[in-house]
Amino acid sequence: MRTFAHFAVIDWSGEAVARPKGLAVARTDRGSRAPALLTPAGGWSRQAILDGLIAHADAGTDLLVGLDLSLGLPFCDAGGFFPDWPDSPAHALALWALVDRWSSGDLHGGCAGFLSHPEMARYFRQHGGRLGDRFGARGGGRLRVCELEQQAMRLSPSSCFNLVGAAQVGKSSLTGMRVLHALRGRVPVWPFDPVPERGPLIVEIYTSIAARAAGLRAGRSKLRDAATLDAALKELDSKPHRPLARYDDHSTDAILTAAWLRANGDRPELWSPHAMTATIARTEGWTFGVA
Repeated sequence: MRTFAHFAVIDWSGEAVARPKGLAVARTDRGSRAPALLTPAGGWSRQAILDGLIAHADAGTDLLVGLDLSLGLPFCDAGGFFPDWPDSPAHALALWALVDRWSSGDLHGGCAGFLSHPEMARYFRQHGGRLGDRFGARGGGRLRVCELEQQAMRLSPSSCFNLVGAAQVGKSSLTGMRVLHALRGRVPVWPFDPVPERGPLIVEIYTSIAARAAGLRAGRSKLRDAATLDAALKELDSKPHRPLARYDDHSTDAILTAAWLRANGDRPELWSPHAMTATIARTEGWTFGVA
């Protein structure tokens, strides 16, 4: 298994503005120094993050990047992302291309164009009481296999087809897929691509896994003060962090999860999950940390 020298976590956002407040980036290196929050003047944009990842690819940076979003949509439960639709993509890479093509007119890397397509709208729960007739019989929407495994870990994953509520992850995932499509051929993404011998690699992460590993209980996983963050970092063998100007969920999630990624990035069992089949690896993807 490859051992990385540097680690970064990107807390993502689906907000359709130039610089979403929910975008946060933390980076660290091997050792015990606490991850540092990277904050450019004016805040992050999705384009700036894309440009930064391409720069790391060009430089061959030995970097493991955790993206806090879903890399795919549910596929295995119904035999397709959009069952019975003849043009439903056969795998995740084609899904990313589809989302990007239908959202090409959206500013700031948004995904409204994709969601307004009459066929796609059938599968999502959207604001304004818009519930697609193919949203699914489950009250919360369809789930990927790795999300069912997360439930077995007593976590609370949300369906990517649900775009309503504070816990929704759909818009983050769809906007993230546009960035992943733009990175094709530049930065590999696990498990869709093999782990490269050099250069950066992207994996999907779930910040609640890091919070649980740091001893934070369900329902109390959000860190909003320096002392609690340092106590959680200590559980992950990290030194205290550099004080932040503001303690919000996005910043502290990124910092804590970067420390978790460093502590767990070379565990062989996390790279070979027992329930991840070849079909899952090319369609739904997997959350790193779900063994």
